[in-house]
Amino acid sequence: MSADDLESISRRRYASAAAAVAETPQSMSHTPPVTAAVSLHQSYQVKAGVVLSRPPQITRDLTPFEKAYFFYQRRLNERLALPFTRYFYFKKGTPADLEWKRKQKERLTPARDIGVYNPYSREGWHDELLVGAEESDPEHQIDALLRDAEVPGIGSDELGEAKRERVERPMPRITEADSTGDERSLNRRLQRSLYLLVKGTEGRWTFPSASLMMKENLHQAAERILVQSGGLNMNTWAVGHVPVGYYGYAYQKPMSNQENGTEELGEKTFFMKARIMTGQASLTENKFGLVDFKWLDKDEIEKTVNPRYWSAVRNMLAER
Repeated sequence: MSADDLESISRRRYASAAAAVAETPQSMSHTPPVTAAVSLHQSYQVKAGVVLSRPPQITRDLTPFEKAYFFYQRRLNERLALPFTRYFYFKKGTPADLEWKRKQKERLTPARDIGVYNPYSREGWHDELLVGAEESDPEHQIDALLRDAEVPGIGSDELGEAKRERVERPMPRITEADSTGDERSLNRRLQRSLYLLVKGTEGRWTFPSASLMMKENLHQAAERILVQSGGLNMNTWAVGHVPVGYYGYAYQKPMSNQENGTEELGEKTFFMKARIMTGQASLTENKFGLVDFKWLDKDEIEKTVNPRYWSAVRNMLAER
């Protein structure tokens, strides 16, 4: 190989190296470092709700069949019981004995609330009443008892007036709050369980509820919610540590909570059972912006809350 050939090869190598050096800055591109995108943890907002109730104060009204049945039982007892020993209780010839004879002649039986009935006569077997008869109505029986007690005794007006028995009439089963439709009063619907419902600024009626704070459990949250919503003028008792019901719904659009680093998809409310012993709710210093409250029974709650809420809470409520 001649000297000219070696020189041409050397020039080609240098030219190729120069071309590679010149192309390197243009062909290499800077790739930024890959960083992981910040993703929020998806969750539901957990709330505690309180089903605060006032239990029934009196027994329920009897059905017409039950009234007739219990009335028949009292008449049957008059037939089967031993005759009333009058002289054991009333001395013969005394004003009390004369009064007893007069009343016995009117009603034919010692019992004062079973109408005119003689259990030892030939018609003693006829002791049943038709359903809906006036004699089986409790109000009619109360009137008969009061009328019997307030009749003056035998003798002069002075003696009769002295023997008059003053008997107070039992309190009515229908209260003034029932008559006026006061749904804020606890002295109404005495035969049914009443539940506290509150109304927020958005206009919806619900049971008192709020989000859990710090590390409190549902029982502690229920006690706090009762105080912060209904005030300190209620003597209440949170029953148990296990929820009696649950209600949840999803937001139309997830809401991000930067403080907790979560994306809230909706709310889940767990209801705790509670009883009110004394006192009354007051929204004067409530912490949740509540504007109104009511004490309603199960039937009234169905007409007040929205259908979806009702379907979730109806099985938590007593029938009466």
